Parts: sequence; C-alpha cells; structure tokens
Amino acid sequence: MRRRRDRHDSAPEINLTPMIDMVFILLIFFLVASSFVKEAGIEVNRPVAQTAQTQGRGTIRIALSETGEIWMERRSIDVRAVRANVERMLAESPEASVVVLADETAHTGLLVQVMDQVRLAGVNDIAVAARQQEG
Repeated sequence: MRRRRDRHDSAPEINLTPMIDMVFILLIFFLVASSFVKEAGIEVNRPVAQTAQTQGRGTIRIALSETGEIWMERRSIDVRAVRANVERMLAESPEASVVVLADETAHTGLLVQVMDQVRLAGVNDIAVAARQQEG
C-alpha cells in the first residue's frame, strides 16, 4: 500500500531544457541573419537625381549637414577624424562600402574632403546618396 501512495503524491515534472535550447538557437539564428546598418545620425535633404539607384550594401554612412557638420554613428565628428572612424569600421566589416549622405546645400569642398579621407582609409566603393525623381 505504501508504494501506491508515493507514486500518486509526486507531481509530474516538466523538462524545460529542450525549450531553453530552442530559444537560444533561435536567438543565435536571428543575430547572425540580421544585418546591422550603422546610421549617420541626422536627416539630410538629399538632392534629386533621375539616375538614382538603390544601393543594397552601404554599411558605413557619413552625413554632411547644410551647416558643414559631419555625422557618423550618431555623433558629430571633424573632417580629420573621418579616416580613423572609417578604418575602425572597416576592421569590423571589411566588405563594407561607404554612402555619403550630403545635404543638397552642403559645400562641395567638404564633400570632396570627406570622400578623400574615405579613400585614404582604403575604401574605393563610395556612393553619394540622392533621392529618385518622383513622377
């Protein structure tokens, strides 16, 4: 009689190990599958171009404001710091290209200086962002 009572008194146990393993596997999958885009930090009024094309990979973004500020990774930097920042970001992802988001009224001289610093950092694939003409 005592054996029967012990069997009925114990509560059934649920093994959570397979469920926890599944959650970690899904987490790793989504981390690997997602692409991380580094935003420049400000919104600029891009110029209009009829031949503008969508660029699939532009993981390094540099924004030039109308007031002459340069933004990378949501912070304002000096033109002399562009090269060092791009080199650091290239170390993280060597296949990255650079997209320069220049405001329509930004100075061309500053755009050329930024593109020169990017080339000195070792990037030859540089694009200047524009929006497609509507209509």
